[in-house]
Amino acid sequence: MVCLIATGCIKNNIPYPRIQPNIVELVVEDAAQATQIDSATRTATIYLNEYADIYNVNVTSCKLSEGARWADSDSIGPVMDFSRSRVFMIELYQTYDWVVQAEQTITRNFTVANQIGSSVIDVPARRIVVTLPETVALDAVKVTSCKLASPLASYNPALTEGTAIDLSRPFEVEVTDHGRSEIWTIYAEQTAATVTTVAAYGWTNVAWVYGEAEEGKHNTIEYRKASSQQWITVPDEWLTTEGGSFHARIIHLESLTEYVARAVSDNEPGAELTFTTGVDLQVPNSDFEDWWLDGKVWCPWAEGGDRYWDTGNKGAATLGTSNSVPTDDTPTGTGRAAKLETRFVGIGAIGKLAAGNIFAGYYVKTDGTNGILSFGRPFKERPTKMRGYYKYHSAPISSTTAGFENLKNRPDSCIVWCALIDSDEPFEIRTNPNNRNLFDPEADYVVAYGKMECGVDVNSYEQFEFDMEYKSTSRVPKFILITASASKYGDYFTGGNGSVLYLDDLELLYDY
Repeated sequence: MVCLIATGCIKNNIPYPRIQPNIVELVVEDAAQATQIDSATRTATIYLNEYADIYNVNVTSCKLSEGARWADSDSIGPVMDFSRSRVFMIELYQTYDWVVQAEQTITRNFTVANQIGSSVIDVPARRIVVTLPETVALDAVKVTSCKLASPLASYNPALTEGTAIDLSRPFEVEVTDHGRSEIWTIYAEQTAATVTTVAAYGWTNVAWVYGEAEEGKHNTIEYRKASSQQWITVPDEWLTTEGGSFHARIIHLESLTEYVARAVSDNEPGAELTFTTGVDLQVPNSDFEDWWLDGKVWCPWAEGGDRYWDTGNKGAATLGTSNSVPTDDTPTGTGRAAKLETRFVGIGAIGKLAAGNIFAGYYVKTDGTNGILSFGRPFKERPTKMRGYYKYHSAPISSTTAGFENLKNRPDSCIVWCALIDSDEPFEIRTNPNNRNLFDPEADYVVAYGKMECGVDVNSYEQFEFDMEYKSTSRVPKFILITASASKYGDYFTGGNGSVLYLDDLELLYDY
């Protein structure tokens, strides 16, 4: 009886643990790419292809983290309207909101005969504006292409190639897609100008010049040094033409030099635009010569020198020793290179996989057994390629985490990647699954991205080279991100114990 009373007086003041429940998988039909799941912002972004009906998305799989459950009956699937962002509540001791949103890119075009430049297609307003010469009669303008919705859409009236429409007044067309109809309005503007130099962007050894003129004429780009009067016509292979719009990728330019460019149509020149090329800039210590040992942590910079590169060694050293270290095994047999080794660090079964890595930025702090890293250094130039030397030993993948179980025992892969971003701050990496934040090459802030991956043994040094793929020729980056890892999925603590990447002599190239 005494025991019962005593037991009845005991209060449970132990708080529930705070573990964030996550969406770990979300698969839909007609996806353009895998769903991007960001546990830091609790956002899942679905990417749909052109054929998808964003109002009726078929969900084939949705998985939550272990122990998590939907907090109400409004869970995901099997058919969802993602034309707007949706908020779902997920429980695991506490309730958390998750936002699920969809992005769908539909390629739209509308062109007419004799058009100058590209059409202005205003999707929210369902409005199209075409520009034509003053000499063209607007009452019978011939359509040359029309696609305003998915490939499954129908049009009333039909705007097939060769159809004549009256653009002397606004012209309306009904577009029906997935059973829903919208009215688009087409307008025409006329101009006396026959050729326009739209823009000129100078990089380091490359420039991009854009022009507009009447379709069907001989349209091209000319350029010259500002100190010269001799115009140079770009070769045809440098020129890209789309209807009445055209642009040139001018290569083999001199750095830090002023140039002038113009669009030309049937020997009639447009306005002249001036641009200045940039500098051939290389990042510090890209040959990985400078290292120093701070206790048991190897640091990839000279003691007391500038800290441009860093590694995950501070995290690895909490349970073991540095796994990103200098080596005298180099392509030339002299100097130093970086040796990045993936290794299980800890005692017995207590520990986790640490991927050998090196990156431009700095290690912020250790979060438990996870890392918080700052990726990126200030940078405003626009390289076209990255080159370097590497060799690699690929070990079978021995450790996996949720979502990567199918990789177990497969050969590990190394990765070297470079990105240019125009966000206001460097990118913060967080590897903790509860607030994970990893780099997304498709994100809006990414100006350019390129990578090299290898999943086989390379026993002696080989040169690699990859292109930087730009989303825009006009955007100027603010930071450069360079990262190398012995295990491609090391951020997810997935890789092969014993995979080793040797890396040396990284170089940015500025020409094509």
